[in-house]
Amino acid sequence: MQVSVFCDVTDAWSYIGVTRLNRAAATFTLITGEPVISSLRASQLSPDEPNDGQPLMDALADELGGRDRAEKHVEQVVAAAKITGLDIDVTDAVRANSFDAWRLLSWALEQGPGPQQDLAQQLWRAHFLEGADVGDPLVLASRAALAGLDLEAADAVLEGDDYADAVRTQDETARSLGIKQHPLVVVESRWTLAGLQSQDDYVRGLQQMYAQWRDELGS
Repeated sequence: MQVSVFCDVTDAWSYIGVTRLNRAAATFTLITGEPVISSLRASQLSPDEPNDGQPLMDALADELGGRDRAEKHVEQVVAAAKITGLDIDVTDAVRANSFDAWRLLSWALEQGPGPQQDLAQQLWRAHFLEGADVGDPLVLASRAALAGLDLEAADAVLEGDDYADAVRTQDETARSLGIKQHPLVVVESRWTLAGLQSQDDYVRGLQQMYAQWRDELGS
């Protein structure tokens, strides 16, 4: 089954949700024998976000209306991540615009869904744990290399405007779908799962969609 996931590399719920979905997909494949081919698509939370190095906690406080609200939001994120087995520490995190990250992820997808997923995990870890600026081309290229992608080719993508139109198209598609919660999982261009789900819920959702898909193929 083909799965497209609309998400953002500066969104913690996307990080947690995609991680859970990938694990659920592996379980689903073990149960059914059906492979799940999952690719990521850009749905930028803040397309106009500046790359100014502002501490993420300060940016969240401005966005949510105060430091207390920002801290409560982060507490919820950290708790959900912990359940998933992920570490999140935004002490040194900085806000970033994810447009160039998505250009690089769109290029990575041409190397295959696996390399794209590996790069996305590198970027989420960089942003939410290591305090790296994922709006910085040097950070992006180095993370591509850590994901096993060609460093010089990644540099070439980032130095120009390659895949800019592809990212804009993905964002426009996301807006046309009326996404209110990340991630949005689209299966076979028909069925959707919106917002953060548990790993078990992702497994059940994939099984239900698979049953419908098989019924339609057999009709």
